[in-house]
Amino acid sequence: MAITVSLVALFGLVLFFLLRSKTLGYGSAFIAVMFGFYLASTGASGPMTELTAAVVDAVGNL
Repeated sequence: MAITVSLVALFGLVLFFLLRSKTLGYGSAFIAVMFGFYLASTGASGPMTELTAAVVDAVGNL
């Protein structure tokens, strides 16, 4: 579990700086996919799924 959290932090940090510098390309897409993959295996996946469902439900009711 400790390795997974460290990779989530690493990929999240790299993705943050890539998006901030507007350096978007194949490398950024790979970082985003890897960030999502490792984030899904942490305890944050449940709240993220609930948040996404709530946002989709709220947008659907507009």
